[in-house]
Amino acid sequence: MTAPLPNRAAEPLTSQPQESPTRPLRFWRRRMRTGLAVTLVGFLIFLLGARPGLFGVDRSPVIGFVQIAVFLVGLAIICVGGYISLRSLWKEHPLSIAADVGQRLVATGYVIAVFTGMADIFGMGSHPLPGIPYFGEWQARGVELGMGVIAVGFLMMLPPGRRDST
Repeated sequence: MTAPLPNRAAEPLTSQPQESPTRPLRFWRRRMRTGLAVTLVGFLIFLLGARPGLFGVDRSPVIGFVQIAVFLVGLAIICVGGYISLRSLWKEHPLSIAADVGQRLVATGYVIAVFTGMADIFGMGSHPLPGIPYFGEWQARGVELGMGVIAVGFLMMLPPGRRDST
């Protein structure tokens, strides 16, 4: 007596790629979700530093050292979360040269933002120590420039679109 053959016609056909036994497809989805969660936490910390009034903790009419430090830490967490998310889009494929340059631009943009945000603390700003350092117009422009470089880096990290030949 032989065992009956399984009915293959009852199984639905899917257009998704099969999961490899070494790295399941869910790994990349989990990595994307983790990166987005880290980015959201970083954004909330950034908002806490940039606009503490939204959380009811505003105590000063100017943006001082603690606020600058908090929003720079939030920006760092945003950069890490964005890197994790965008890296997960590449899945098993190696990064292109443009994506490698994008990674370096994200890091360079963050360095620009930190250096210009903390210029008074480093003694290079318009309000050097021992005076009260606060976030001035030129520092704001420098941090915006750093954020722009970070954004360009993230755009360069996007994988190229697929071109389906039909």
